[in-house]
Amino acid sequence: MGKHGKHLVWDWNGTLLDDTGAVIGATNAAFAELGLASITLEQYRELYTVPVPKFYERLMGRLPTDAEWVVMNGTFHRHYRERAGSCGLTVGAAELLAARQEAGVTQSLLSLAPQAELIPLVRHHGIAERFVRMDGRLDDSSDGKSGHMVRHLAALGVPAERVVVIGDAADDAVAAAHVGARAVLYTGGSHSRASLERVGVPVVDSLDEAVAVAEELV
Repeated sequence: MGKHGKHLVWDWNGTLLDDTGAVIGATNAAFAELGLASITLEQYRELYTVPVPKFYERLMGRLPTDAEWVVMNGTFHRHYRERAGSCGLTVGAAELLAARQEAGVTQSLLSLAPQAELIPLVRHHGIAERFVRMDGRLDDSSDGKSGHMVRHLAALGVPAERVVVIGDAADDAVAAAHVGARAVLYTGGSHSRASLERVGVPVVDSLDEAVAVAEELV
């Protein structure tokens, strides 16, 4: 499968799913639990990083304690789940995925969202059939995507040199580089353009542009 042609690995949150507003709302709810000030979209996009405790360290000036992490993580996920159902796909995403599938490009989905929540949500949006594989997070780890990407490509059996990862976070590019794949980063999600450009991979302002650049990379 896909061993001789291009393969696109799509990120979910902030890339295909337009959920940045829900993420900000859930993040601020988590901060409120500890009496911390809320943050703006601009602050979030400039400071967001993984693993997530490092993001909180940037905002708090220190790493959260174990007890604080339990409270913040639980609060975030509770409030995010309440909001996620009302989030739509990024404009044009469904049509773009269908067009790439019809053109013979294989696609998969790799996310740090919990698997049990990811798959029903993707199906709810009617795009599950566009992907040859969908992998979410199976445990409570706050680690990044690199190990997850290794397992994903191994399960697919697709050589990394044929793969382009499309995401909205520096971590997507780091995971791609870890396995020897290419990456294109989209500015509509969790990172500012300036923070994405520091990563050193192509940065675009739409998913259409992302796919066009991916075509050139492989």
